[in-house]
Amino acid sequence: MAEKNILSTEKISKLFWKLSIPAIIAQLVNLLYNMVDRMYIGHIKDVGHIALTGVGVSMPLLMIVSAFAMLIGAGGAPRASIALGAGNQEEAEQIMNTATITAFIVGIVLAGLGLVFREPLLLAFGASSESLPYAMQYIEIYLLGSPAVMASLGLNFFISAQGFAGTAMKTTLIGAILNIILDPIFIFGFNMGTRGAALATVISQYISAAWVVKFFFSKKSQMQISWRNLRIKPQYLGQIVSLGLSPFIMHLTESLLQITFNRTLFKFGGDLYVGTMAINSLIMQFIFMPIAGLAQGATPIISYNYGAEKPERVKQTIKLLIASSVIYTTVFGLFIQFFPDLLIGMFTTEPALIAATRWTMRIFCFGVFFLGFQVSCQQSFIAFGQAKISAFMALLRKVILLIPLILLLPRFMTDNPVFGVYLAEPITDFIAAATTTIVFFNFVRKELAF
Repeated sequence: MAEKNILSTEKISKLFWKLSIPAIIAQLVNLLYNMVDRMYIGHIKDVGHIALTGVGVSMPLLMIVSAFAMLIGAGGAPRASIALGAGNQEEAEQIMNTATITAFIVGIVLAGLGLVFREPLLLAFGASSESLPYAMQYIEIYLLGSPAVMASLGLNFFISAQGFAGTAMKTTLIGAILNIILDPIFIFGFNMGTRGAALATVISQYISAAWVVKFFFSKKSQMQISWRNLRIKPQYLGQIVSLGLSPFIMHLTESLLQITFNRTLFKFGGDLYVGTMAINSLIMQFIFMPIAGLAQGATPIISYNYGAEKPERVKQTIKLLIASSVIYTTVFGLFIQFFPDLLIGMFTTEPALIAATRWTMRIFCFGVFFLGFQVSCQQSFIAFGQAKISAFMALLRKVILLIPLILLLPRFMTDNPVFGVYLAEPITDFIAAATTTIVFFNFVRKELAF
């Protein structure tokens, strides 16, 4: 109960960083799953650059799995946290148990469907005859880990929702450290190439999932997995899905977005520029993940105190979240503009790929200066339980603005259509951030007047 009470009693600045720092570390370490794979794959002798492109093409399928994990975790955990703040532990526990069984079922279904349709999907995602074999090798093993992703990523939100940020961080650390150790062993030691990278990731994910499930059977957790409640209850599943729709859309449209980028870049620039996106999209994740960690740390504070009707604590948390997010994106954005080669060199030594990624990265990441506002306000809507507003803002950025611009701008920039493809990103970031921020501050002004 002490961990529960600090959400409403401890000084906001101390509590915010206490919850956010482990979440940021967890997000960054989670990113290592993809980074380490691509770093090693990009340095495979003779075929590294095309193997990297193949893994990049397979990313939409990985994002789809993550999207469903976010649907369950990010949708259920704030609901459970609000229930805890209102003193209704039984309801919180039933929400968590509904999320648990749903996560495992969805993970199994996704693995089955993905394996059956993997080849036509990869071709639709932009795989060429050269990159398809490497994409197939990676994805056919990775998909076997889908149930583990649902547990380790989705249910980990319910650990953070109770204030156990350190425990939630360990979930990710366990998997990532194992992945870092196993990657070179399987890729180079056993000469398994891209298959080895996928196998290392799957093993790590299952061990992380076991850690999460063990926690919810322990006495430390306020919300227990119990055989009595471990079934899908429609009333709670509806609440989970409605609130999780926004992060689900964000991740699912990220998959659609990646497909659109890959296909359009292949059309105008070939495999080389699909390879640039494999690197640039990962750098963008590196920018996004710490902001997501800040938001993840702030969410239980906002949700709990909103449920407990403590508006001043909610306001303080929001201000701190936005300020820290904007400072981070500004610093990282400047670093990318001045030192892109330091980042590119981690993934490839191919001169043509380095040269192409250098100029595309500067364009692609120019909008990160506005991303701090976008993400912090977007995620705060979720903490308030505002499913519809959050879902619309997710759709606005990627579906309404970015995807159409990716398809349209190259047609107006015939001298350099690849430039048009990449220019769509910063234009969208500015418009979406301005809209989301204005709507959010209007909402907060009205909602926290009680």
